[in-house]
Amino acid sequence: MAIPVPDLFSGASRLRPRASVPIVLVAIALCGCSINLESFSSEPNKEAPKATGAGGGDAQAYTARGQTLARSGKTEEALSEFDKAIALDPNNAPALYNRGLLYQSEKEHQLAIDDFTAANGLVPQEAEPLLARALSYLALDKAKEAAADLDEAAQANPQNGQIWITRGVAYERLGDRAKAAESYGRAVNLRPQDEAARSGFARVGGKPG
Repeated sequence: MAIPVPDLFSGASRLRPRASVPIVLVAIALCGCSINLESFSSEPNKEAPKATGAGGGDAQAYTARGQTLARSGKTEEALSEFDKAIALDPNNAPALYNRGLLYQSEKEHQLAIDDFTAANGLVPQEAEPLLARALSYLALDKAKEAAADLDEAAQANPQNGQIWITRGVAYERLGDRAKAAESYGRAVNLRPQDEAARSGFARVGGKPG
């Protein structure tokens, strides 16, 4: 059975010119999965500091301002701030990750994958860039690559139900019902009321433990 990708992942890119979309938190949805834009923000609820210093700012300040703008739905302005942060510090994992989420929300999946790959290289112990990259791989019908990322993400954070649901989707697409059932089953154990986990588990013939 083909597992459809939601409309979030279909259609032409809206960037260049970039369209401003309403974002409180950028959520990339797939069968109930979401990734929080603030995941790499150490102080997400505080007002972003003003950029100061050489060149009109520093990478950390630009990153914080980008996060604040993204939460306000100002996508184009947020992308500009993340661009500035990365230009000043190409190894700025939070800016790369957050810019990747915005590209992903705009269906610029290859750009998103590039940013998530760079972020993952800088913080390989974190599951979030792997999960995010897997979602873009699934949007591009690259289930094999998505499954590999989700295997690694599940090892990094086995208590994350979003990872297991998305892993179930990837393996279901690959026709591996056993791994899909295992994944959905783990998600059900973590989130007993999650409809995406429950329906996926039933769809692949999972049996209650």
